This record gives sequence, C-alpha cells and structure tokens, in this order.
Amino acid sequence: MLNNLQQQPADALLALIKLHNADPRADKIDLGVGVYRTGQGDTPVFAAIKAAEKKLLETQDSKAYLGPEGDMGFVHALMPYVFGAEDPTMGGRIEGMQTPGGTGAVRLALALAKRAGVKRIWMGTPSWPNHAQIVADLGLELKTFTHNTKDGVADIDAVLGAIADATAEDAILLHGCCHNPTGIDYTNADWDRIAPAIKASGVLPVIDLAYQGLGDGMEADAYGLRTVLAAVPEALIAYSCDKNFGLYRDRVGAVYLMMESADAVNAAISNGHALARAAWSMPPDHGAAAVRLILEDKALTAMWLDELDQMRTRMAQVRAKLAGAGLAGSVDLSPLGAQNGLFSIVPLNGDQILAMREKHGVYMAGSGRINVAGLTMGNIDKFIAAVADVSA
Repeated sequence: MLNNLQQQPADALLALIKLHNADPRADKIDLGVGVYRTGQGDTPVFAAIKAAEKKLLETQDSKAYLGPEGDMGFVHALMPYVFGAEDPTMGGRIEGMQTPGGTGAVRLALALAKRAGVKRIWMGTPSWPNHAQIVADLGLELKTFTHNTKDGVADIDAVLGAIADATAEDAILLHGCCHNPTGIDYTNADWDRIAPAIKASGVLPVIDLAYQGLGDGMEADAYGLRTVLAAVPEALIAYSCDKNFGLYRDRVGAVYLMMESADAVNAAISNGHALARAAWSMPPDHGAAAVRLILEDKALTAMWLDELDQMRTRMAQVRAKLAGAGLAGSVDLSPLGAQNGLFSIVPLNGDQILAMREKHGVYMAGSGRINVAGLTMGNIDKFIAAVADVSA
C-alpha cells in the first residue's frame, strides 16, 4: 500500500540551505532562510525570553496537558497588542486559542472557515508558499489576484476587484503587515478602502498577522487588522510569535475568531478545539508560557519591546542602504526602502539568481525573494555589486 506514495519535489528553500552550507567561501551570503539576524549574522535568543525562561524554570510546577486550547493566559495577554488595549475582546465577540506557530494558526483558521461553509479562498500572489499548500490540502478552491504592481506598490485595484467578485461563501486571506514575500504592504489609506469593501461583499476576512512589530511598530502594524474588524461582523485571525519574540523553533502562535455576537463565541471556539484535538491534540507549552510571563511583567515587556525596536531599526538601516544605492546594473533597489519586514523581492531572472549563487556566493530564493536581515553593513556592498554585475 505505501508503495503507492509518489516522490514529492524537494523543498526549494531546504535545498538552498544545503547548497549554502556546502559552499566553502568565507564571504558567502545567506538571504534565503526567513529568520532575523543581527548585524553580526546571529539569530539570538531575546534577553526578555531568557529572563522569562529562567523564571519559568524556577516556578513551573507541572508538565501536565493544558488541553487543546493551550495556555489561555498567553492567548489573552496578547490580545491588547493585537486588538487594542481599550476593548481587546470587542465586547466579548473575540476569543482565541494557542496553536503550533503561525502555520498552525493559518491551518486552523482555514479549517474553521471550511467547516463554517467556505468553499473558496481568495489570495494575493505572490504569497507565502504555505498559504496555497494549506488551501490545497484542505480541499478548498483557490482564487488568486495580483498583490503588487510592477512599480513596487500594493495593487489596491486588484484586491478591491477580488473582494467585489467574492461571495458570502468565500474567504479572503490577507497579510496584516510586512507582506511575505514582497515586503509591500497596503497603506492605511488602502485599508480604509478594503474594510468597507469586505463588509459590502460579505466575504469572510482571514488575516495572517505574522510579523507585528517588525514594520512600523506594534500599534502601527495592527492598523489594517483593526480597521477590518471594526467594519465587519466576523473574521478569523492567525497570529505568530515566532518572529517578534524570536521563538522560531518553539512554534508559538494563536488563532482568534471574531463573531457577530458574544453569544455565538462559545459554539464557534468549540469547533476550533475539536479541529485542534484531531490535528495536534495539545500545542507545545514552553514558548507560549515564556511569552505569557513577559507580557505579565512590565519590566520584561519593556525589555522585549526595546529588543523589537532594535530589530526594526536594523532592518530599516539595511533598507535605507539598499534604497540609497538606487540602480544596481539594471535593477532599481530604491523601492526596497519603502517596504516593510524581513522580506523583499529583487527582480532578477532565474539565470541571474543562479549567477548570484555560483559567481558571487549569494544565496536567494528562485523567486528573487531575499531575507533583508541576512544583509549586514559588512556584506551589503558585496550584494549590491553582485546585483549590478549579473544584471548589467
């Protein structure tokens, strides 16, 4: 029976990691893996996380199961940052549960949408590759629209057109901020148009907020999400702490649902519990417990927010340096300065990307996506020169 399984194509990013690791050149540059790196090229553990983990080690008195909902102290402690401190539950209309990372949150959100009757998912492209894979695995139909224009800005007309074409049996999957892979976000003015359009169409919004704090700050990065939620009766939100707390390998995420009335919340969240029980049973505890301890302690919260500010400042400096280079060969790097988050797409073709790797030791995805945090003040000039060389 198992012989019926067919060979699946290798993950392109994992293959890129292997090629980079095997490259003996001391000045090679890894722009593929989507993790934050310091100016020294390290991916550190946050000092706030270290302090919380020490506290956890000293005070945790059990490793018993928490249940499919996970650490609800963690889930609720995040809510003021996601939904606003004034009324984070929207009058009792919002509830959530812990998930294994943002991927688990997206998976559970789309599975909830399907169970509720959604048959089609609208998604801007390019997008994070796992988005389409999850949609396909759930047996949902995928409809796409173009996310960005050739001028390096979000294609607001395309998303509004998709919303207008959607029906009440559809959902639309939107990135909350720091769009992966383009780095091109909807502006606040764009969100002000998107929100009433979603309300008018009746399409269910599913918002993936995986990089809050890495764009313009925790409050500013929540603008799009909060604007949509203020306009619509119901929504699903997938959240990740893997990036803004540096907890990649601990897989820390949450899914939230907003219902039309508080009376409908318990029935809806019970479906989330049932789906989680069938998928992973219970989420991992350690990382979420560390986040909870940070958010319960004012000093640790301040430490975490300061570290997040430092990350954002460093990426802004890298983007400013790239934008300042202007034309590198035939490639205009200036739009990268106005983009947000870890990622951007450099418009190189397949042959040029291969030359970047083979000739210059610069490793980037075949789509042209780069992890901006892989660039440092020590290697960015080499990168710019390599782009100029292969695109001349």
